[in-house]
Amino acid sequence: MRLNALPRVRLGTLPTPLQELPNLRREIGGPRIFIKRDDLTGLALGGNKTRMLEYLVGDALASGATHLITEGGPQSNHVRQTLAAARIHGLATIIVQNPVDPAPDVQGNFLLDRLLDIEYVQVDIEAERGAKMREIASKLRVEGARPYIIPGGGSNDVGAVGYVAAMLELQHQLWDQDLNPSTLYLASGGGGTQAGAALGAALFHCDFEVIGIAIEDDGKTISDRAWAIVEPAAVRLGIRPPLTRDDLICRDGHVGPAYAVPTEECLVALKLLARTEAIFLEPIYTAKAFAGMLAAIDRGEHRDDDAVIFLHTGGSPVNFALVDQLGGAIG
Repeated sequence: MRLNALPRVRLGTLPTPLQELPNLRREIGGPRIFIKRDDLTGLALGGNKTRMLEYLVGDALASGATHLITEGGPQSNHVRQTLAAARIHGLATIIVQNPVDPAPDVQGNFLLDRLLDIEYVQVDIEAERGAKMREIASKLRVEGARPYIIPGGGSNDVGAVGYVAAMLELQHQLWDQDLNPSTLYLASGGGGTQAGAALGAALFHCDFEVIGIAIEDDGKTISDRAWAIVEPAAVRLGIRPPLTRDDLICRDGHVGPAYAVPTEECLVALKLLARTEAIFLEPIYTAKAFAGMLAAIDRGEHRDDDAVIFLHTGGSPVNFALVDQLGGAIG
């Protein structure tokens, strides 16, 4: 396996903690619950994209890149962390956006983007982002620059390697704490984090099952998306995939009316974790996924002598831009 041979830059404060949530367990009963704190990766307030960017920016620099080009809305966690990584490594960065509001409020992630001096190009609809990124890259090449395109969320075979490595880190922590959990739950949308986690868990013989909770689209679509990343990621690592398409599980039922629209259950989950363990989720990704894990516990899927892990992928800066939507959680 070529994990150590792949280009990588160090961006995160790793390893992130693996913490037990005893107050939450006393509140709801059920199995022991642990949380993998990838909200504490450190880069520009942290999040899961930091691990992915270690390999994406490493690959960009190895190719001689002068510019990063990526996509995401004004409240994108990926954009915030990409801008920060680019600033650290002296890369110019262009963001392609299609905000509903052409002049979004400068708060939450977008406030941090502005502090990082974001340069962005607006398109009318999300479907136009890819073509615009390619157009910008072509113009930069004509000018003698060397652009490197990162897909939305960093969800490709390069970025997924960050979560292959994360499973090795987690496996060591489980050994150190003498734990044998049955399940790792995580939010899944672009598929990159789940692809890397599932591939890494299989590769490093982790005993737990990786279960994604869909936060957009449907579970089958996201699982297909993740599988399309697993296969080239395995090739990049110089291995045959040690899992099949059926091993990629992504559950439906927690998206609600639409992507990025908070649900009642996710607001309950957000408030519950804050008031039992002083850990903050956000209602677009992590609170919906956490609600999915709580629903599984409530259905009796886990015995009291079991243990489960929730992968906290970060994103809490967005809460400052969603005060109205968080009213039900704030009280």
